[in-house]
Amino acid sequence: MPLLAQIKLPLVYYRKIAISPGLTTRMCITYSFSHEKPLILPLKLLIMAQKVSIPKGTRDFSPLEMARRNYIFETIRDVYKLYGFQPIETPSMELLSTLMGKYGEEGDKLLFKILNSGDFAKKANPEHWNTKNINKLTSQIAEKGLRYDLTVPFARYVVQNRNDITFPFKRFQIQPVWRADRPQKGRYREFMQCDADVIGSNALVHEAELVMIIDEVFKRLGINVTVKLNSRKLLTAIAELVGKPELITAITVSIDKLDKIGIDKVREELIQAGLTSDDVEKVIPIIELKGSNAEKLNKLVQLFESNEAAVEGKKEIDTVLAYLKNYDMTNDVEFDLALARGLNYYTGCIIEVKANDAQMGSICGGGRYDDLTGIFGLKDVSGVGISFGADRIYDVLEQLDKFPETTLQGPTVMLVNFGEKEMEYAFKAAIALRKAGIAAEVYPDQVKMKKQMNYANAKNFPYVIMVGENEINDNTYTLKNMTSGEQSTSSLNDVINQLSN
Repeated sequence: MPLLAQIKLPLVYYRKIAISPGLTTRMCITYSFSHEKPLILPLKLLIMAQKVSIPKGTRDFSPLEMARRNYIFETIRDVYKLYGFQPIETPSMELLSTLMGKYGEEGDKLLFKILNSGDFAKKANPEHWNTKNINKLTSQIAEKGLRYDLTVPFARYVVQNRNDITFPFKRFQIQPVWRADRPQKGRYREFMQCDADVIGSNALVHEAELVMIIDEVFKRLGINVTVKLNSRKLLTAIAELVGKPELITAITVSIDKLDKIGIDKVREELIQAGLTSDDVEKVIPIIELKGSNAEKLNKLVQLFESNEAAVEGKKEIDTVLAYLKNYDMTNDVEFDLALARGLNYYTGCIIEVKANDAQMGSICGGGRYDDLTGIFGLKDVSGVGISFGADRIYDVLEQLDKFPETTLQGPTVMLVNFGEKEMEYAFKAAIALRKAGIAAEVYPDQVKMKKQMNYANAKNFPYVIMVGENEINDNTYTLKNMTSGEQSTSSLNDVINQLSN
């Protein structure tokens, strides 16, 4: 017998282990040094079972969860198509040179880097290993990373395929993204984004249409939301107001945390970013402006006077709101000067969506990014887009119990198996039902009726077909409605017509 391993048990039980062809995989034979008589022991006593798990921040999805997720994706996809968007897909991984520097310093830290194949340390500088110079080491041992969002890969796609694209180009993309964030409720390391972008046009009508898309999607999903609007130009004006335009990124990152950490913590972060106490006292009243959209916009004129960035930002918001007056909004649109959205590539209008009736962070967001493709060599191509957070939307729908009952439904009909002859008769019917576009499943085993009906209930079949000797002789089928309990016996064509209708 081949020697497989040596396992140290208590001293007198030291054994050489070998698997015998005559034993099951759960048993093995052990031989003692002191005698030749074989002892049979359970293998599980000798080998510890590996603990099965998945990485934190990731999830498995059951058939029920997939049905609910697809309900969200299909709703979003249908609305995107109404507005002329077409689908594309990009790879899960991108070159780090494509991703780095597009999300700000905090975003770069959240990128999942992929080690180079083979001897990934081959090109690493030993000095950088010893000094733990992470930035330089990363470029030497990792050339690729998992995408952080869908917008930057989209910009890369546009530049790479510019000769084959008709501008303005409207695309949507529903794919997973990855962020090395700390997992918590509503925040995952792997999650789906559902993006729509228009690139190659400066027209603010696109911002208005994206708001309309948001409104339509959440109306169909039955979620009451508030759509918040702001302009990065107004945030630039804030930095210029305190005489520190070079701190625009730090200021916006701090302001963006207002809902999460509160005004006092924002004050502290602004001071840590380099603002004085006097500067902070100028900023706080601006981000805390109250009143209607028109009232807040009018107050901006007094706060910023003739600041060029403020004038342009106010004009953007005015224009978008003017377009929306022609649309019957279901949800509220709020101009919010505290809205910052921390991503560096936004340059114009920014959008964020919050659920009104559930405790959850942003469930949709986006904005305009005038220079994103310029980073990849394609200048003067403006873009604007939004992204629905499908995973957070799922959590909101579950929290509010808003998933329609139809998402729980399995195939339309199950055919009961009463025996070999009945199985053959039912199987032919299942083929005909599927050809007619009706999802059908035949119970595979000849077991008690109760077990088969329990299976049908567990999988939420709305109908069950039963066939016995009488049905076979009469060339008929008995159809049972699993909700009402009503039964009727008729021909297969009549059954198909009834299920189709």
